[in-house]
Amino acid sequence: MRLMSAFVPIWILTAVGYAACRWGLLGEAVASVLGRFVFHLAMPSALFLALSRMPLSGFAGRSLLAFGVSTAAVVGFGWVGASRLFGRDPGERPIWGMAAGYVNSANLGIPIATQVLGNVSFLAEVVLLQVLVVTPVILVALDRHSDPARRVRVRRIASLPVRNPVILASLLGVACSAAGLHLPSVASTSLTLLSGAAVPAALVALGASLHRTTPAPAEPAELAVITTLKLVAQPVIAYAAGLALHLTAPQLLAVVVYAGLPTAQNTFIFAQEYGVGGDLANRAVIVTTTLSLATLAAAAALLG
Repeated sequence: MRLMSAFVPIWILTAVGYAACRWGLLGEAVASVLGRFVFHLAMPSALFLALSRMPLSGFAGRSLLAFGVSTAAVVGFGWVGASRLFGRDPGERPIWGMAAGYVNSANLGIPIATQVLGNVSFLAEVVLLQVLVVTPVILVALDRHSDPARRVRVRRIASLPVRNPVILASLLGVACSAAGLHLPSVASTSLTLLSGAAVPAALVALGASLHRTTPAPAEPAELAVITTLKLVAQPVIAYAAGLALHLTAPQLLAVVVYAGLPTAQNTFIFAQEYGVGGDLANRAVIVTTTLSLATLAAAAALLG
């Protein structure tokens, strides 16, 4: 019951977005508008605040390495498999890989860590790894796809932190944490209010995107592969890596639980922003979020 309580608000807000779009309450462009709001304003505010308040010392190196190995393996396999198995275009492959291995460490990570693990200490390291390592790789690939010539330009990549609010906010947050800087109360309060809209707006946008006058073609095989990679392969790889690194039982449980979190809604937001793989991304978020309740409970029971 405690575990389910972490998922219920996600399902409710997604259903609210679907209903609002179905009943025409927010207009036809609601998913696009909310998605851009989250990507350009709310998400950067949330990331800046979280990272600026996060200590950059005392990392659990072996645990983070085990989680990183599982992430790299699954994202890499998904990225390549999107092309080899399903013929996805180059621009869609990063979204495919992200759907397979980018975990929902924000709105699901905190309540699940609290209820299953009893603390959120390792969550900070997972957030840093995803925001500062995985996210830039994904965004560089998507940015390259958005270039008409499909070329990797050093100047364009170097300017990505300035052009991309997610990366810029993350870097500024880390810089503030490292320097021990604190925002004035007015600025901090304003960013806190804005960041509070990130998760609900993303979920409402996700639900709105699921409503279509003409249903999108079903992708059961792709969804099955993504779901298996996300909810089975990633935690299993994390478990194997943790054993190889001689993690303690509590460390092993934390690594497996975080690796088994469902696909982050950021996957849908990025797909929406760059106009690639949106249909697959929103279904991957919904399916993995729904099924992860069972897989996370099983992992906690087996390892706890």
